[in-house]
Amino acid sequence: MTLDLEALYIDLHRHPELSFQETRTAGVIAHSLTDLGIEFEEGVGKTGVAAVIRNGEGPVVWLRADMDALPVPEQTGLDYASTARGTDPAGTDVPVMHACGHDMHVSSLLGALERLVATKSEWSGTVVAVFQPAEEYGAGSQAMIADGVLDRFPRPDIVLGQHVTPLPAGTIGVRSGTQMAASDGLTVTLLGRGGHGSRPQATIDPIVMAAATVMRLQTVVSREVDPRDVAVVTVGSIHAGLKNNIIPAEAKLELSLRYPDDEARARVLEKVERIVRAEALASGAEEPPVIVTDHSLPPTINDVDATARLTAAFDRAFGAGTVIDPGMFTGSEDVSWFAREAGVPLVFWFWGGVDPAAFAAAKAAGTVERDIPTNHSPFFAPLLQPTLANGVENLVVAAREFLTDAPA
Repeated sequence: MTLDLEALYIDLHRHPELSFQETRTAGVIAHSLTDLGIEFEEGVGKTGVAAVIRNGEGPVVWLRADMDALPVPEQTGLDYASTARGTDPAGTDVPVMHACGHDMHVSSLLGALERLVATKSEWSGTVVAVFQPAEEYGAGSQAMIADGVLDRFPRPDIVLGQHVTPLPAGTIGVRSGTQMAASDGLTVTLLGRGGHGSRPQATIDPIVMAAATVMRLQTVVSREVDPRDVAVVTVGSIHAGLKNNIIPAEAKLELSLRYPDDEARARVLEKVERIVRAEALASGAEEPPVIVTDHSLPPTINDVDATARLTAAFDRAFGAGTVIDPGMFTGSEDVSWFAREAGVPLVFWFWGGVDPAAFAAAKAAGTVERDIPTNHSPFFAPLLQPTLANGVENLVVAAREFLTDAPA
């Protein structure tokens, strides 16, 4: 049976699911794997799926795709735009969208598996396809590892993965060394003393405390990190209060921190925690703030030798100039846990999903950041083709590069 990949992608885009809730998505994957005659298990790491193609002696190559969506209201205007809603971990009803392209990742991996099955006479070895949940929480890969994915399935000799991104379609971005930053997600609870809005003198206002903290945190990167170094401190969420005449007792901030290595991580964390505690003290807080690490992700580091080998394979397959060095992305990923825990090389690359003409026009006008939606934007939507076909071909070329050619 031949998979209708475009229809599959459109279906996944219309029916996104939040992290660790990807039950329908897993079902679509399972149905496709069954049609292809590939052995698989569902429920790995709660909602993950792992599939195996065994094809004689040779290396074990892992191919990974993430499958979760985001609490974003889609505004792409596509005729297959998501209108789905879900319930987030706090129990809030939220809009849901594949605003990071994971639907494209899943569709591309399924297409690559179809091609690899059809060409088994040309290669030898084992392919393990990992459809991972909850990348957006930075928790899905570790959930699969905790559930024994490295022991229940053939252990990898190399881990490969890709991510669609706002580069021109037909472009591949990959670099040796640190490809993506390490990150921490923090929840900071600032503790004040609530009271009536008409009597602020009788309170310790956590909203003012939060405002001062947010502004002071902006100085970490601008004034305490060497301008030649990379670091990001973002306050992505702030919540406090329920009514205009009530000063609440607490305020919550959610922070996203990014850095290239563990040394920078230690420096930035120290500065962030110092500022949070100092602003609470300056506000007269009677209790210290509570700082909780929600997730911690290592840097995504591409193996030097494997990256050089794969870059050469991409050049041979697609022509010189297809592969560019995109620089280090300050976004973060949890794919590297698979390679780290297995003690094997990782290569993780980006592939373009933007109409090349639109990208060129925006670049000429100096409006790329304004006119080309990025991942996590409500306007983000990869160009269906050739992005999907390219995603399939990338994975096939990469897998075949590290598998053994079948004897003539």
